[in-house]
Amino acid sequence: MAAISQEQPRTFEIVKQEEIRAPIDIVFETILEQMGPLNSKPDGVAMPMKLEAWPGGRWFRDLGNNAGHFWGTVQAIKPPSLLEFCGPLFMSTPAVSNIQYRLTEENGLTRVRFVHRAMGWIGEGDRGVEEGWTDLIARIHKAAEKRSSQR
Repeated sequence: MAAISQEQPRTFEIVKQEEIRAPIDIVFETILEQMGPLNSKPDGVAMPMKLEAWPGGRWFRDLGNNAGHFWGTVQAIKPPSLLEFCGPLFMSTPAVSNIQYRLTEENGLTRVRFVHRAMGWIGEGDRGVEEGWTDLIARIHKAAEKRSSQR
């Protein structure tokens, strides 16, 4: 006999704003690197991802031997000012996320507005993602400023 769940769909929204002392093109490239091959968990464990940086491109974790986890599709990309994804991300439930990075530059200072919105059957374990995004944005900040100072 099948069980019927009374669980209701949920939503969440995470918004972060960061000011980085680096040109917009460096910040954009750093976002692509940190979300892709240089990605890691907040505890420092490497979690390299593949990011195909074009409209319709995939963002996924490649575990080799045709194994992995699809995270999303590039919904919009306008280098160096916009990067947007849509997909399930880390959730293995009927849920969908939208992630946006919007960048603007003024006098060598790049402002990054990051938004992650999700809706669907989002379990308790999938709602505590703020730490991961905070860590990723801190890594982007540090790496972009370092690259800019070496330019």
